[in-house]
Amino acid sequence: MDIFNEMDALLRAFWYIALPASLIFIIQAVMTFMGTDASDGVQPDFDGDLGATEAPFQLFSLRNLINFLLGFSWTGISLFDVIPNPVVLIAVAVAVGALFVYVFFVIIRFVQQLAEDNTFTIDSTLNKAASVYLTIPGKRSGSGKVMISVKGAYHELEAVTDGDAIPSGVMVTIVHIENTGLLVVEHRKAVEV
Repeated sequence: MDIFNEMDALLRAFWYIALPASLIFIIQAVMTFMGTDASDGVQPDFDGDLGATEAPFQLFSLRNLINFLLGFSWTGISLFDVIPNPVVLIAVAVAVGALFVYVFFVIIRFVQQLAEDNTFTIDSTLNKAASVYLTIPGKRSGSGKVMISVKGAYHELEAVTDGDAIPSGVMVTIVHIENTGLLVVEHRKAVEV
């Protein structure tokens, strides 16, 4: 520990922050990959949520404190010999620490978007375009099938029409959904250019 005693006080402070922050960060990362970090265990006495976001992002949490300290301390260590002015060095280190918290926030937002619910519901087909797969007999005298893409997945569903028969390959619009899950379709109107 003689090496720490010979260091400048500011550099020594950066090291004293960097070592435990790095250790805690490594432990958090391992716990994350193992799936055992449901909560970081520290709840503030005040609301630090970023109100403009839909994500449950807690601004004042142990994880964000560690992210900030990691960016702050390692920036201070890395730039200690490059930036001789201590005030400027601390300001740059604070900015990088804040950047670490922001980047973590952006990553969490992207991960949460990956976890969106893509469960198919028949109601999500209403007013959507579909392609007739099997000819739909006219005047509800029988049913045919349509292919429709909902949330990136194709579904083959039974359909009827109140109008004339609709041959396969024709584009239709779902105008109603019967209680039984049967789709009522009509010829898709041509879009004027």
